[in-house]
Amino acid sequence: MEKKTILITGVLGLVGSATAIHFGKQGYNVVGVDNGFRKVFFGEDATQNLVGENALAKLPNFIFFEEDIRNQIGINKIFATYAKNLIAIVHCAAQPSHDWAAKDPIVDFTINANGTLIMLEATRKYAPDASFVFLSTNKVYGSKPNDFEYSEGPSRWTPLDVATESHGFNENLGLDATTHSVFGVSKTAADLMVQEYGRYFGLRTVCMRGGCLTGPLHAGAELHGFLSYLIKCAVNRRPYTIFGYGGKQVRDNIHTDDLVRAIHFFIDDPDIAQIYNIGGGVENTISVIEAIDLLSQIDPRYKLEFTIEGKNRIGDHIWYATDFRKFQNRYPLWAPRVGLTNLFEDMVRSEYDLGSHID
Repeated sequence: MEKKTILITGVLGLVGSATAIHFGKQGYNVVGVDNGFRKVFFGEDATQNLVGENALAKLPNFIFFEEDIRNQIGINKIFATYAKNLIAIVHCAAQPSHDWAAKDPIVDFTINANGTLIMLEATRKYAPDASFVFLSTNKVYGSKPNDFEYSEGPSRWTPLDVATESHGFNENLGLDATTHSVFGVSKTAADLMVQEYGRYFGLRTVCMRGGCLTGPLHAGAELHGFLSYLIKCAVNRRPYTIFGYGGKQVRDNIHTDDLVRAIHFFIDDPDIAQIYNIGGGVENTISVIEAIDLLSQIDPRYKLEFTIEGKNRIGDHIWYATDFRKFQNRYPLWAPRVGLTNLFEDMVRSEYDLGSHID
């Protein structure tokens, strides 16, 4: 019997590489698709995910295709080749930056929305029984979290609503009458289409609406991957700029290991047209200035020099934490395992080991 096959788009990125390594080590065949477009978005400095690429190269059952998800002919050829044993598609490829999307909305939309449609149609045609996991985003909710009232403390903003502060935001937050950003709209379009291919065509689809996804495989840039980029700046003594809210805006962070475990749970026991908020939860929230302080506690050498710009980014959340109880109720054996301190230490170690660091 031939091995089960997982197809992963954006395989050279953070989640794609972590997913490939996870399933590859467990004996699955992994087909990876990536076109290296990250250098177009963020430049050469953020292009190389060296840790991930080195790990992928060591997997004996990893097959790589340099292909653009917008190329329907090329994507269909890959699907046709592996359809017989294809049990899951993990669709991670995307244009992930708010700021970049505003510079070229057409490219952003064709990648995030049209590219996802091409992946869905290939799945429907060649592997209709496979699970389709879409890495969506909490930005589908637009600026809805900012409609809540917050109090300003010494280092963070905090929701006045007790239930929100205790659990975070769930899937009922709403998508309408809000500013999404151009990026948020293209991801929302993709999210809705993934749901529709489940409801209309019966595919086993899931939209995992992530918060801040991060880990040692993250090649952060100023316009994307705040925690990874912050740590990169600290380790390499680069100045860092905080945009708005006095640096007190709050995010929950989830290690890619915990995210990939969630993906695996769904693939093993899929549903049709599901949506889940997935993230580190309230216990793994941190503001930007708290993150800077935690870094200096981990190692005093990493005392980051930073400035705060007064202007907020359009649609930027004041506070966001993921209420993942819906996913946990469906898959009760899942919970985030990596806390913030261990996450930071893991990322600092990885950045340091790349060889570009302070003495």
